Amino acid sequence: MPGERQVVESAEISENVVSEIISRTFRSIPRSDQRRWGELYVRGLLSVSGRKTMRAIADGAGGGVEQSLYQFITKSPWAAEPVRRELADLLLRLEPRAWVVQPLVIAKVGQHSVGVERRWVSEFGRVVNCQQAIGVWLAADRASCPVDWRLALPESWAGEAALRRRACIPEDVGSCPPEQCAVEAVSAMAGDWGLPHRPVVMDLRESDTYGICSVLLERRMPFVVRIDPAARGLALRALRPAPRPGLPEPVSEATGTPCPPGSPLALVPELSRQCLPVEWYDHEADALRATSVGAARVLLRRTGPDAPRPVPADQQELILVGAWRDPGRRTPSEYWLSNLPQSQLGTVYRTAMLAGRVTRDLTGVSEGLGIRDFEGRSFRGWHHHMTMVSLAHAATVLSTAPGAESWPPPVRMPVPHERVGVRAA
Repeated sequence: MPGERQVVESAEISENVVSEIISRTFRSIPRSDQRRWGELYVRGLLSVSGRKTMRAIADGAGGGVEQSLYQFITKSPWAAEPVRRELADLLLRLEPRAWVVQPLVIAKVGQHSVGVERRWVSEFGRVVNCQQAIGVWLAADRASCPVDWRLALPESWAGEAALRRRACIPEDVGSCPPEQCAVEAVSAMAGDWGLPHRPVVMDLRESDTYGICSVLLERRMPFVVRIDPAARGLALRALRPAPRPGLPEPVSEATGTPCPPGSPLALVPELSRQCLPVEWYDHEADALRATSVGAARVLLRRTGPDAPRPVPADQQELILVGAWRDPGRRTPSEYWLSNLPQSQLGTVYRTAMLAGRVTRDLTGVSEGLGIRDFEGRSFRGWHHHMTMVSLAHAATVLSTAPGAESWPPPVRMPVPHERVGVRAA
């Protein structure tokens, strides 16, 4: 009968796990009929093949329930945040080590989906008609799962009254670039959710590194962020003495010109002075690796004519981390900035590499559960659908993640590198 409980078809999904997730996360949904439709939706995401549209989920339940599912997702006023908070609390059993911010581009046909706009997407190397969102994932070595979502509204939507009414966008929701949405999300998690704080891992190579780091520092949040070493308007001041006279002047590999003062590239001699081989798990390749990683103590600065006066965040010591993933390069292949202690360099780099765990689970789990499949047009409906996908994702990873006692797997893929020594951090 419509609304009755369906058994998850996949042999890999634990029925006990699904039942626990449903019973715990739906406690804040007041009406029993809403909880019933929510359970049907989650189980449909787990069991239906192909695109997870409302019609496909309804057909998988035997038909005749599409309108009720539509009402639950698009119209019902249940709040998504308490469900997500309960999910995050449940996921603590995975022992997450980071909150990873994962951007999500959802390509769309037409102009009716909330927040859709044609924009340049560097991931695709072209202009895409899409929604831009970010998810905050609790990431452990064994598994990761999204627990909160933000839809980045462009000004063309936030400032247009007719579009806001059509998509039922709340009055307190305005235009917000993805990185600012991410800061708001992790700030709410840190302040209101009661979770043990974990380092925020973000990719800021296309963002305002100074601005985002300043906010995170002011809010006393630990972070490990990837940065563009050639970013304009960003300067780092090393806290150690300048390199000894006679050392070659740092030169950009890309241009062959001297690196400007304050550039991360100019600090390569400092980074390479005390490199350590760090062992880390490559989640995308399922292999243990060893990479030479160096660090330098720095202060963060903004440069240029509009640079603000120094603020307290400018006085906080950070570490610049460079990793030589490519043995043939003279300079690091990636740069990270963190406010974690330099003495924990191995932990800092392994924390950064949890972004790979999220990339793997986004592709291998969430994509198949319909993370890009919502066809509705309302702001509320989008958030409700993404919440249900998060629950289905949690059911999958909690059913299949290896136990803590069996991690990491006894597999090693050594990476030859002239800088790697005997001892690893």
